Parts: sequence; structure tokens; C-alpha cells
Amino acid sequence: MTALLSLLLLGFLLSTVAPGRLARARWAEREPVLALCVWQCLVVAVLLCCLLSLLLAGAAALPELRTLVFSGAPHGVEAAYGLAGREGWGRLVAGLLAAGGLWTAYSLTREVLAARALRGRRQAQLDHRAPEIPPQLKTRRKSAGRRGGDRERLVVLEDASPEAWSLPGPGARLVVTTQALRQLTDGELAAVLSHERGHVRARHHWLAQCAEALAAGFPGVAMFTAFRDQVGELIELAADDRAARLHGRLTTAHALVELNSGRGVFGPCPSPLSSTRAPQLTAQAPRRVDRLLAGEPRLPVDHRLRLTLAALAAPTTALLLAAAPGLTALLRLG
Repeated sequence: MTALLSLLLLGFLLSTVAPGRLARARWAEREPVLALCVWQCLVVAVLLCCLLSLLLAGAAALPELRTLVFSGAPHGVEAAYGLAGREGWGRLVAGLLAAGGLWTAYSLTREVLAARALRGRRQAQLDHRAPEIPPQLKTRRKSAGRRGGDRERLVVLEDASPEAWSLPGPGARLVVTTQALRQLTDGELAAVLSHERGHVRARHHWLAQCAEALAAGFPGVAMFTAFRDQVGELIELAADDRAARLHGRLTTAHALVELNSGRGVFGPCPSPLSSTRAPQLTAQAPRRVDRLLAGEPRLPVDHRLRLTLAALAAPTTALLLAAAPGLTALLRLG
């Protein structure tokens, strides 16, 4: 049972200690893509601990499953895990973990279906409201999309508010209002579209949906709440960086200010039609502008490499803990 207890302890430590330290890390704003990778590795490691614990607990509770799991293993490997005679403990742990797994699957399915239905309604509204792209915009559209192709459909929406956003999924759309076209220069428009195109092409909506599903399904787990909040911030920073690399930090910052002029506080261009971003991100835009204007350099390559290896170490450790008794038994036999 050592492997089972070790996995449960590792999952507990990763879900309680690591999220707070990661959320306070100052380097995350300088490397939002890497920070997203670290968060995903952390969540995967915790889920992997639960899944492997469920497998071992189920093997302890059900002799038939234990025989199936260790079928083909050399003599002594099964005994190294110490699962025999632990049926009562195994049933308790397996029952709790199985219930959590089913609830996670239900939460993810519910979130995906709800998001898909919402995107369908908003796309239908856009089809009803959006006019054809005027001829004078085609030159600007070509300029804004000349880097990296133009796979997404650009939609112009008649509106008195300067806004721009994206609708991800099949037939992704980049939406810009007529007032935004009046206020933005060609360079600023290109930066805005690059920002939204970054969301679409990086599949940020998938990550946001998974984070929202985990946070909604397990509201008492601080790690999943922190994961959702951090993902909401980091995907905006990552998209800002993409636009800044292509069109400059100053131009991107000016575009962000222009899109939020007259609102009293900068925001991520929310729209009743199509924004899927959390309302609390509205207050984040001043920090995004300051960050763009500050232009802090990226972390050194060796620092990024160390962080990447540390992130990958979390799920790797879970796998090693699960395999450790069997590997030790094989070494002894050898």
C-alpha cells in the first residue's frame, strides 16, 4: 500500500502547496505561455495521482481486477504492492476516487456542451446582425492578416462601442465593431486582430473550459479555483505578447486603451454577444497596458529550461511512485 499512500500524499501536496506559490510567482507575467504549461502540468499531475490511486485501490478491493492488472508481471511484482488483504481500505478509497472521477467527467461534459451551445447562439446572432465587409475595409483586412495567414472569418458588427473579440471553434470568427474601425489606426487594428487570432489558434477556449469545469465541479478545492483565475489572466497576457511581437508593444498598448476609452476602467473588451471571458478580468487591463509599456525582457533560456523540467517533474513523479514497487521487485529478481 506504500505506492497508494505516496500517490495520495503527493496529490495532496501538489494541490495545496504548489498553487499558492505558483500564483505568487513574479516570473509568470514575463512568461505567460510557460506559466500556462506549468499550471497544466500541475493539474495533470494531481489528476494522474487520483487516477493511479484509483487503479491501485480498485486492485486492492477487487481480486479479479488485481489479477488483471498484474497479469503477465513476473513473480513477486504483485506482492511488492501489498494490496492483498486490504479489501476494506481499497473499497473506501476506490469509492471516493471513483465518485470524484465521475463528477469530473460530468463537469467537463457539461461545460463543453454549454460552451458549444452558447457559441452556436452567438454565431447565429452575428449572422443576423453583421453586414457584409465594406469594400474600403478589404485593404485594411489584408494588411491586418498578412502575417500568418487569414484562416478566420472577419466580421464587422454595427455598434457604437469600440470593441473586438473572437468566437472560437469551427468556422472561427474575429469580430470588430464599426466604432472600433473608426478609432483604431491600421497598426492598432492589426494588433487587435492578432491578439484575438492568438486566442483562437492557441485553443485558449479549450483550456478555459477545462479550468472552469474543474472549478465549478469542485468549488471547495482551492487549486482548481486558482487554476481557473490564473488561466483567465495568463491567456490574455499570452495573446498580448503575440500581438506585441508582430506589431509592437506600444501599438498594442494604444489599441487596448482605445478599445476601452470611455469605460472608466480598462477591460478585455467584453460583449453581450460573444465574450466568454470572466467579468473580473475587466480590472486587469491597466496592468496589461503597464506591462506592455514596461517591456520587461523574457527570462533567460536556462531559467525557462529549469522551470519546464520542474513542471514535467510533477507528472513524472506520480508515474514513478506508481511504478516504484514493481521496479524494485524486478531489480531484486534480476
